[in-house]
Amino acid sequence: MSLAEEDVEDLYEHAPCGHLSTLPDGTIIRVNRTLIELTGYDPGELTGGMRIQNLLAVGDRIFYETHFAPLLAMQSVVREIAVDVRRADGTRLPVLLNAVMRGDPRVIRFCVFAATGRREYERELLRARQRAERSEAEAREPARTLQRSFIPPALPEIPGLQVAGAFRPAGNGDLVGGDFYDLYETAGGWALALGAVCGKGVEAAVVTSLARYTLRAAPIREPSPSAVLSALNRTLLRERAGRFVTAVYGQLAPPAGTSFRLTLSLAGHPPPLRARGEAVGEIGRPGNVLGLLPSVRLTDVDVDLVPGDAVLFHTDDVVEARRDGELYGEERLRRLLGDTRAMEADGIADAIVADAVAFQSGLTRDDIALVVLKIPG
Repeated sequence: MSLAEEDVEDLYEHAPCGHLSTLPDGTIIRVNRTLIELTGYDPGELTGGMRIQNLLAVGDRIFYETHFAPLLAMQSVVREIAVDVRRADGTRLPVLLNAVMRGDPRVIRFCVFAATGRREYERELLRARQRAERSEAEAREPARTLQRSFIPPALPEIPGLQVAGAFRPAGNGDLVGGDFYDLYETAGGWALALGAVCGKGVEAAVVTSLARYTLRAAPIREPSPSAVLSALNRTLLRERAGRFVTAVYGQLAPPAGTSFRLTLSLAGHPPPLRARGEAVGEIGRPGNVLGLLPSVRLTDVDVDLVPGDAVLFHTDDVVEARRDGELYGEERLRRLLGDTRAMEADGIADAIVADAVAFQSGLTRDDIALVVLKIPG
């Protein structure tokens, strides 16, 4: 044997990976010294009729028969399949299994790389990802708790008036936004508030909580919707919230017969829509957003609601919903309110949310919040 031949033989026997050759049925006919050291078997055990399948853990043995061997037969080569080899002492060794069937089709040549470090690295990556997911979930939970407080668990019953609220969080519900609504009884009737804080996340949730509870407390001192919204503006500036808020605030007086008087003020918020007969129009007068200027321009508007009227309060995320560049739009919302005006309040609310969600193929970009008032007629 020449020196070159001896070098090749030594490279085979002491290669940095295990080598073995098998017959097509998996019977081992040759192994190198490295594989013997990796597995702990005697050479005679491996080449005395053992098949490569017997070296694999039970689950990997099934995988070999159902996937590895058919794939090898089809393409003559299979690379870096992660399996576990059973050592002679019963322990498992994670390896990367490579195989090639070239030249002589009666011989399959395998290369076995120990993958203990790689497998542990993968497991550590998985553990790190799980820790990160748990940490993210724990960080989001306080914000979700805050967000649940933005929506009343139930709306009050108002004689002669149907009321319904609806809320749909952005995306799959993991994103914490800043939309809110509220409807509650006051000394002079009922108060309705609906608004949106710019942005998402925990900071937006904190500002939303501040806005909602300020609007609950302000009517004790402030006589009108515009005064209540001005009080919220002062609170946002005093607390340095750092985010602007749009809102609509309304006061609903006890009914006079079958009619209601609604007094409302808008602060940078989309005006409510009223469906009366075949007509659908806006009510209210535009005003400044809150949290930016020390003095805001706000106007109170009185609106009489009569039997058959349906009024929709909504955040701008409904009309600003997009699909492939197309805007949901104000006109689409008006048509839908007109088409559903004969329904009860909760039916109108459900129809609008369902249409806005369907327009976005079931995955909303932003929160959707709305309140519907309906006077039966």
